[in-house]
Amino acid sequence: MSTEDTTESSAYLIKGADILGRGAGDLLLADGVIRGLGSIDAPADAIVLDADGLVALPGLVDLHTHLREPGREDAETVATGSAAAAAGGFTAVLAMANTNPVTDTAEAAEHIHDLGRRCGLVDVHPVGAVTKGLAGEELAELGLMHRSSAAVNVFSDDGKCVHDARLMRRALEYVRAFDAVISQHSQDPRLADGQACCHEGELSGRLGLPGWPVVAEEVIVARDVMLARHTNSRVHVAHVSTAGSVEVIRWAKAQGIKVTAEVTPHHLMLTTDLLATYDPTFKVNPPLRPNEHVQALREALADGTIDAVATDHAPHARHDKEHAFGEAAFGMLGLEQALQVVNTVMHRDGTLDWAGVADRMSGAPARIAGLAGQGRPLAEGEPANLVLFDPEGQVVIDGAASQSLSRNNPWHGRTLHGQVVATFLRGRATVLDGEVNS
Repeated sequence: MSTEDTTESSAYLIKGADILGRGAGDLLLADGVIRGLGSIDAPADAIVLDADGLVALPGLVDLHTHLREPGREDAETVATGSAAAAAGGFTAVLAMANTNPVTDTAEAAEHIHDLGRRCGLVDVHPVGAVTKGLAGEELAELGLMHRSSAAVNVFSDDGKCVHDARLMRRALEYVRAFDAVISQHSQDPRLADGQACCHEGELSGRLGLPGWPVVAEEVIVARDVMLARHTNSRVHVAHVSTAGSVEVIRWAKAQGIKVTAEVTPHHLMLTTDLLATYDPTFKVNPPLRPNEHVQALREALADGTIDAVATDHAPHARHDKEHAFGEAAFGMLGLEQALQVVNTVMHRDGTLDWAGVADRMSGAPARIAGLAGQGRPLAEGEPANLVLFDPEGQVVIDGAASQSLSRNNPWHGRTLHGQVVATFLRGRATVLDGEVNS
């Protein structure tokens, strides 16, 4: 992408972008919205961007980001996580509640929301904890967080499962009154405890790593969709990783149950055989699974059984990751390479067209989270939240070049297809020519 004029301006004219794969056109961004679409002559005050060969998509929305602030600013901050998100084409992220202190009060939620506003690279929407302190014993301040200035609409104890069925029922009943959603980390602790770290099978036995069986996820997914049916409330299944979970979700949707689901980029591409080297980069919860599960997840994302791609971006400081596999922290980075992964494994083979990519990475997550100003069509009068993506070419990922403070990047050294060139948040360029404008 080249600029014909680099003077300061409140307006951008994007020339010749392929708009959602439907053909080339121009987009005029001014005053925070899309002011024109089609063939447009450049206004006198506009910066003109040559977008020939680039695809224009709505700004991406991540339902599942760990920003670590407050409490673990050595691993990530709202500012560095926001920069990573913008670099990946995101204009909104949902910040998970497992911070220190936990985001379980209105004041804590408002603090994170305010940090995001001051940074200004992406919209940061805090996720509220379901239970106080993530302890799984008593409901957190769900209503107060929702009514706060942070307007929390998604609640999750992610990292821990709300395993008490009675408590999960109460949470679903409570949030039904304001149409919020409970996002569940599906892991039955009696079937897969905190030590479980490898897909249970031949490899876990050979490596001597505690097994994480697929049924530990699937029984919670099955229980929760039945609770959602009973309460007529909304449940969201975080980071689906098994073919069995896909079957349950597909059945539940056919029954009209209010269930949605997400899949991570790493579960769409990486497989459990990577653990054979004991590289703690690939220790993640839920664990990487064999290829038959990866294929089932791709098919479910394509047919809409799985609604959204969510990164589960989980940065960790080196001293938390550089241990023997069993002692290392769970999690890997995901924000900067998410669109590249989806392009590589879902778009290039025709499984998802660009409209489908836009829905799974922008429209659907915005609808699930109730974000009225995000995930909107690229149309005149809509908020100017968009990403320009070069879908061609191969990029060898350099983990050391990440915007994140952490370096637990599973894509380091891998070849992916495509590159984010520019990101706009309400008409302001947060990324231009691949560089973050902080």
